[in-house]
Amino acid sequence: MDKYEQVIELAKRRGFLWNSFELYGGTAGFYDYGPLGSTLKRRIEQIWRETYVVQEGFMEIEAPTIGIEEVFVASGHVGGFSDPLCECKNCGEAFRADHLIDKIVDCADALHVKELDKVIIENNVRCPECDGELGEAYEFNLMFKTNIGPGTGRQGYMRPETAQGMFVDFLRLARFYREKLPFGATQIGKSYRNEISPRQGVIRLREFTQAEAEIFIDPNDKKHANFSRFADTVINLYSEEAQHKGVIEKMTLGEAVEKGTIAHEFLAYQIGLTNHFLQRIGISADKLRFRQHQKDEMAHYAIDCWDAEILTDRFDWVEVVGIADRTDYDLKAHAAVSKTELSIYREYSEPKMVTQFVVKPNMGKLGPLFKGKAKAVADALKALNQAELEQENITITVDGEEVTVPGDIVEFAEETVKISGENVIPHVIEPSYGIDRIFYSTMEHAFEEEMVSGKEETENEEAEARIVLRFKKEVSPVQVAILPLLTREELINPARQIEAQLKQKGLLVSYDDSGTIGRRYRRNDEIGTPYSITIDYDTLEDNTVTIRDRDSMKQVRAPIDGIADLIYEMIYMNRDFESAGKAL
Repeated sequence: MDKYEQVIELAKRRGFLWNSFELYGGTAGFYDYGPLGSTLKRRIEQIWRETYVVQEGFMEIEAPTIGIEEVFVASGHVGGFSDPLCECKNCGEAFRADHLIDKIVDCADALHVKELDKVIIENNVRCPECDGELGEAYEFNLMFKTNIGPGTGRQGYMRPETAQGMFVDFLRLARFYREKLPFGATQIGKSYRNEISPRQGVIRLREFTQAEAEIFIDPNDKKHANFSRFADTVINLYSEEAQHKGVIEKMTLGEAVEKGTIAHEFLAYQIGLTNHFLQRIGISADKLRFRQHQKDEMAHYAIDCWDAEILTDRFDWVEVVGIADRTDYDLKAHAAVSKTELSIYREYSEPKMVTQFVVKPNMGKLGPLFKGKAKAVADALKALNQAELEQENITITVDGEEVTVPGDIVEFAEETVKISGENVIPHVIEPSYGIDRIFYSTMEHAFEEEMVSGKEETENEEAEARIVLRFKKEVSPVQVAILPLLTREELINPARQIEAQLKQKGLLVSYDDSGTIGRRYRRNDEIGTPYSITIDYDTLEDNTVTIRDRDSMKQVRAPIDGIADLIYEMIYMNRDFESAGKAL
């Protein structure tokens, strides 16, 4: 088995995760999180909340997972959220057309369907399942469609990302933050994409968890007040230039901004924060890089975009976080479709005298001519320049319909006026985390199999394989195991009392009295439990217990008094294990 198979086998056996709907044969793209998996996932999410909500001050919201069609028309998902699909003429299996040729050409995901067809034909690419002939590629929209309400109802979609809820709520969020830039909102929740052929386990799912922050900033000031926190942090950067050279560069974030490699401080700060979070939950620093989107893959609205990528055993580098400066694209798009201005008013320190080009449609004449559309017509006229208005008949587009307005009912002129402020459309910095991919990567980076002497713990004279998940202590789904040496009442009672103390401290505790003590140690190693506490007959004599460290397998003897504080300090305050008690 390769490492991926080892991790998934352990995950299924020990209750981390398994395929959904197993009772009915399962279906690709869905996984259930078991008792330990759910706990591990929640710990990752909670640390994310501590990072973005508690420390950065970006409060969390919760929007519906179903959205009305207009939301996704504005976001561009209805018109352009698709992947190229290719079906086998023989067996009917569907495939991502770009994935079929990604080893033949570079940047296959940037090719048009006609170009994909050409590469497939020229290279005689066949069906991976039955070697049959492939049909023509076509664009397949990845959103799950639904109806809201009875009958035909209102058209809706399962959200393909959590971001749109925060854009739609912009005005209420702006009021909540008293219209003081920068401000942000976060959301953790399910998103849905009807992937064509998800064959990468939890790396590509049809239902997955995202953790996103939408940070609204001043478009004219992209410095970060706390940039010094990460300015000297050395990051593995795979910039556009570095990709052409095929080399990962190591440089500080301060240097990257100074050289123009990263567009500005605010974006660099978010890269630093992402790096800090991923390493905090256990991603290896040497297996983490930040790859810059190249010009041919950069979204048209983005100034700069970087992906945090984690090196995995089977899937090579996997994108787990996208960090982008999305400019004002999203707010402008929703403003256009909703016909609502999405901006904030910024007051000047002193009023200014400004010359403005002012358009004054005659509403008394527009009303009878256009009735209910009069305001929309007036708004469209106000957006025109002088040359466009100097026409006998002015042609504009309102709600997709071409409208002609007599030129003599529109006045325009330059006027000098005193203004106290201006409406500003913020730019958006978006770090978007794929929690499921991070979950798997955390497990793989923690997974280790080693040969150890089984003599002391399992009474096995020969060396044996030990599987251990070396989770960071605060991430572990079980932080401490309570192990009475024997299932005797005189040992069970103090064991249960210690368990209660630890739970009262907020620690994640398991109680295990099944099997030999050595086998129980191994079970807890496999699920990543940092510490095990053994209660034995010496406990009854001197009120002490044995604490075992997962990573070193060393043991110390420590008093029961203060045991909860001691374990808490070792997990959350980096207290050294050697100082916990008397070494055995």
